[in-house]
Amino acid sequence: MSTNRDSSKNAETVLPNEENPAYIYTYACSDDEASLCAMELRCLFSREIPPVNFGSNVAVEASRSPFIKERIDVMYSGDSLEEIYKQTEQVELGGRTFKVIFVKMNDLAPENKIEYDERRNIEREIGLRIEGEADVNHPELVYGIVTMGGRWYFGTYHKNKATWFRQMKKPRSYSIALSTRVARAAVNMAVPDPHGVRAIDPCCGIGTVMVEALSMGINIVGRDINPFIAAGARTNIAHFGFESEVTLGDIADIEEHYDAAVVDMPYNLYSSITPEEQFAILVNARRIADRVVIVAIEAMDEMIHAAGFEIVDRCVAKKGAFSRHLMLCL
Repeated sequence: MSTNRDSSKNAETVLPNEENPAYIYTYACSDDEASLCAMELRCLFSREIPPVNFGSNVAVEASRSPFIKERIDVMYSGDSLEEIYKQTEQVELGGRTFKVIFVKMNDLAPENKIEYDERRNIEREIGLRIEGEADVNHPELVYGIVTMGGRWYFGTYHKNKATWFRQMKKPRSYSIALSTRVARAAVNMAVPDPHGVRAIDPCCGIGTVMVEALSMGINIVGRDINPFIAAGARTNIAHFGFESEVTLGDIADIEEHYDAAVVDMPYNLYSSITPEEQFAILVNARRIADRVVIVAIEAMDEMIHAAGFEIVDRCVAKKGAFSRHLMLCL
């Protein structure tokens, strides 16, 4: 087995200040979600993200994003597997069982791809150097080994638990509501760092955005002008064991100020809302929040700018022939 496999250097993989990243992430998305995924990751990590995997010193829970697949909290790094093997002899388990996973998503060129048998050999080589009991089925500790940018990284392994799947099955729903994945990404765009942030969904509908935000521990409240729809949001929130306030009324009546908002604009295709009413929603969103993600079936640039916003990032989320525009506005 060759244990000094190199991959070609990728200048985009790490920035100069992240040559020794604290975390390695992997991610994946469909073609229809590529624009949505790229914008969400830009918001979470404050930079353009290269394909497949990347290093960062920003800590994001692996299960926050619908696109992040894995995170390794880097303990050791080296230019060769021999360096990793030597360093992993220092791992202390405290009597706990462990497992080592070779992370398949990497930036190796196709001709340098590491096949299944070699991946298992690398896992075993590391496992033999860690003093303790291995348990491949129910380990108490899981470690990951990954190659990126010509270097190797080893550390604690976290897999995305895809918690939003359970939230797709809401007791109250309607056909034009945001998909769970789009809603979750929109929340991450609006609130990349939840610490101390107060958020609002002032046109919350059945609460899809609120449920995703609450599942990530984000402090969010909701409001809707339709009493039946607002009641549905409360039902959905309670169904998943979350607690939050959903008030009844127009966005124009909101007096409090928030750090962030997600505004899923009512659509002319499905409601009787006029352009003037849409503009009023935007003006009030500008008034009540500092950072706003606007979701709409069209770009709405002229109206958004007229409301006093600057669009600082944007993407399009596609589902078949239907598209939604997501615009980050300050």
